Amino acid sequence: MSAMSREQLARCRVLVVGDAMLDRYWFGEVERISPEAPVPVVKVSGTEERLGGAANVARNIVAVGAQAGLLAVLGEDDAGRSIEALVKKSTIRPHLHTDATLATTVKLRVIGRRQQVVRIDFESVPEAEVLSAHLDEYAALLPDYDAVLLSDYGKGGLTHIARMIEMARAAALPVLVDPKGDDYSRYAGATIVTPNRAELREVIGRWKSETDLEARARKLRSDLRLDAVLLTRSEEGMTLFSDAAPWSVPAQAREVFDVSGAGDTVIGVLAVMLAAGVSLRSAIEIANRAGGIVVGKLGTATVSYDELFEA
Repeated sequence: MSAMSREQLARCRVLVVGDAMLDRYWFGEVERISPEAPVPVVKVSGTEERLGGAANVARNIVAVGAQAGLLAVLGEDDAGRSIEALVKKSTIRPHLHTDATLATTVKLRVIGRRQQVVRIDFESVPEAEVLSAHLDEYAALLPDYDAVLLSDYGKGGLTHIARMIEMARAAALPVLVDPKGDDYSRYAGATIVTPNRAELREVIGRWKSETDLEARARKLRSDLRLDAVLLTRSEEGMTLFSDAAPWSVPAQAREVFDVSGAGDTVIGVLAVMLAAGVSLRSAIEIANRAGGIVVGKLGTATVSYDELFEA
């Protein structure tokens, strides 16, 4: 795999739009089972906060040395302020809106013996008025970026996604979508969508064979005018469905430790490579390598330039 120079990556600009979250971690030791219920008792010894959701996608983009902007809606609460502070510490360009009626999405993971014991989610849906302002700023930002990445976690931050895709394509920008739910009509016209196996099954149903999968993926692409569908298949790697014959790359994980946020890494690196003008297949090979590295780390993690392009 040919390496890109740091200077090349530093010129790539990706606008990430979507559902930003705060990932909270409580770390501790598990020494006994609760006498109240058959569950482990975790004695918490440390805590950490990381960017999650669309914010983690942006974090992955700057980690490899490219530029990222984050357009998102946050609540006027502690979690929202934590995300703003973490974004400020990073080199991510903040394009953040707040909504007093919104509770910022938080994913709290309790870790015992370096394994996730439980995850607790806190979330609500943004007001339509805030999302309308979101769309206006989005239009103004497009000339400053080389690619658009729409990170849909189904939390309401992408109510106007169909219009966003239309506007970005009119500006001749590639549009990547990390999809959610069983209605992909909202992603019509995107350059590429990147579902995992479970997500794609929700939309096209269970396939009986690779030939059946190809036919269903072709129909999806045709119906929605998608340039490509990239199916991420965990231990089976990835398969690209485009105008050419299906093309697969094998998984590159050295050791699977934690898959949290691996999809964020894959689509983030893919967007950077497409922004750099790399061919789709080469971009997928590099993104696949990034995913293989990040699953060997604990929690929502990132990949550095050196890790990605080491010999």
